[in-house]
Amino acid sequence: MGYRIAVIVGSLRKESYNKKLAHALVSLAPEEHSFGFVDIQLPLLNQDLEHSLPAEVAAFKKSIQDAQGLLFVTPEYNRSIPGVLKNAIDWGSRPNGTSAWAGKPAAIAGISPGSTGTAMAQQHLRNVLSALDVPVMPSPELFLQAKEGFFDADGGIASESSKQFLQKYLARYIDWIHKFAK
Repeated sequence: MGYRIAVIVGSLRKESYNKKLAHALVSLAPEEHSFGFVDIQLPLLNQDLEHSLPAEVAAFKKSIQDAQGLLFVTPEYNRSIPGVLKNAIDWGSRPNGTSAWAGKPAAIAGISPGSTGTAMAQQHLRNVLSALDVPVMPSPELFLQAKEGFFDADGGIASESSKQFLQKYLARYIDWIHKFAK
């Protein structure tokens, strides 16, 4: 059985390491699952707009609602999650009582030039998602350091051992989704 998984990349940057990692993860996933990248370039949350959602917000929420799992791939900004990602998460939870997030099994990944990868951002994201009733896969965690040669010329993963590690991560994530699938 294949799952529909929403991929939420916490960066808008064209050459984002995290966007590359997200695409590489999708390319390594078993083919029976479908992955849809969700656009998080949304207007700033304004509760005055909640009862007549902007079209891009309504489309965003529908993408989350239609998914059976969530894959967050995010950079770390100032030891936390990027504002654009927090804004998207907030929109997905509004108006009160209409959260698109509740009960959706999630995994978090990230890559950064720093030696601790995106560990702090991932912890903050776990805290936010916990408040929204999103069960986040507890392990393995995936915070990688972007080093020269990690990605090949086509944006894929260069090393066979790294590919195998990421495939094991994805297999655990698919098992995690299966625990919650309806």
